[in-house]
Amino acid sequence: MNKRQIYVAMLFSSLLSAMIAIGGYQLLNNQNDEFSSFEDRQNVRFSNFLDTTSVVVPEGLNFVYAAKAATPGVVHIRSKYTSTPTASNNQFDQYFQDFFGNRGQRAPSGASGSGVIIADNGYIVTNNHVVENASEVEVLMNDNRTFDAKVVGTDPTTDLALLKIDGKNLPFVKFGSSEHINVGEWVLAIGNPFEFRSTVTAGIVSATGRNINILRDPSNRNLQIESFIQTDAAVNPGNSGGALVNLRGELVGINTAIATHTGSYSGYSFAVPTTLVKKVMDDLKEFGVVQRALLGVNIVDVNAALAEARGLNVLKGISIENVNPNSGAADAGLEKGDVIIAVDGKGVDNVAKLQEKIAVKRPGDKVEVTYIRGGKESTVKVTLKSTSDSIEVVEARSSFSIEGSNFTDVSREEMQNLKIDGGAKATEVNDGKWKEAGVRAGFIITNIDKTTIRNIQDLARVMANKRGGTLIEGVYPDGTEAFYGIGW
Repeated sequence: MNKRQIYVAMLFSSLLSAMIAIGGYQLLNNQNDEFSSFEDRQNVRFSNFLDTTSVVVPEGLNFVYAAKAATPGVVHIRSKYTSTPTASNNQFDQYFQDFFGNRGQRAPSGASGSGVIIADNGYIVTNNHVVENASEVEVLMNDNRTFDAKVVGTDPTTDLALLKIDGKNLPFVKFGSSEHINVGEWVLAIGNPFEFRSTVTAGIVSATGRNINILRDPSNRNLQIESFIQTDAAVNPGNSGGALVNLRGELVGINTAIATHTGSYSGYSFAVPTTLVKKVMDDLKEFGVVQRALLGVNIVDVNAALAEARGLNVLKGISIENVNPNSGAADAGLEKGDVIIAVDGKGVDNVAKLQEKIAVKRPGDKVEVTYIRGGKESTVKVTLKSTSDSIEVVEARSSFSIEGSNFTDVSREEMQNLKIDGGAKATEVNDGKWKEAGVRAGFIITNIDKTTIRNIQDLARVMANKRGGTLIEGVYPDGTEAFYGIGW
């Protein structure tokens, strides 16, 4: 082929390409108005770019599965009150707005929160402050079914409560492991903020084992357990009691509080880890009361200042400030000044994490405590005891008798009417010290020597160690307050 023929072939090829381009343009241009919907047009136009109807999300960042798996098991809880809720000493009200606003300064007929179904036969976990002092509790399912709920038990020291509804084959959220959750891991918060049902927000785990000093122990024995998972998932009023799940849709925490000055989300939220949730729920179901196991020590975090002052060669761990007599720690030989660094072979670097490790146990359980004394590391087995220095589990009482008088728990209706947080009611006063002091049937004990009495469990525990003069405070059903001094 000579040069002339090559030039002709190239010219012909160029003309043919131009004709094809112009024809294609005219074809596409003529189709601009020839489609039945924008969606159809888009599907045709981009058919060469995607061969699937879903965009692939990088592994570990797909929130869709977790949301679909967990949302059906998260419920909306409506708490109703027959009268104005009592003014509360709960620090949620002061610093975190209790997720309901300030209940002690207004008179709502109801309040709302969230809950998580944890068993297909109707057991639901939520926060204690969601149902505290409520006369009625209603549960609204994700599929719009409603149920009346029974409060099986509550635990203010972890701010958890167990509810029960009559249902079968209900969707539930599977427990995950909060022990293995990592800082930086993605999580979803699911609940009902501002009455917006089934709302899902995403964030990362900002910290674990966080103590923010908001929980309370009604018995004034500092038994509250705080070891929160801190996240930056958006949580607002109404999310309280809802689910914090991992990307497998497994429950790793119960959303409980937010750090805020306004009452709305300001950057951080806090959830009770499932290690505590599972234990507290099992206790409330089996015993009706939480089995609180104790080492029997007063402790503080080790920091640089403490380490320098005591000549410690460690900058983390938990320093024992006092060992209670007859406690498991005393029996095992732990001493003031020992620095605990591990429990059952797992490191603990602050008080919150140590409390969490112990809180999942029951009285009578044994744990291995690793500690440093005089620069030497040692490990000892400690048998945990209850608040009454016993290794026996505590049974929920229906009544309690002492010195010729019988007591029972106060009903929710009485608590609402009298604006009290609980108490032990004298149902029968016979010959004995109570009668001699002037106590009459119907008297409700609310405090003994400034220690709050919420139920007969508290009364039995406090009276077990009372000696000498005792100040009894309380109220009668007609609202009359009374004070009695009794010697033991």
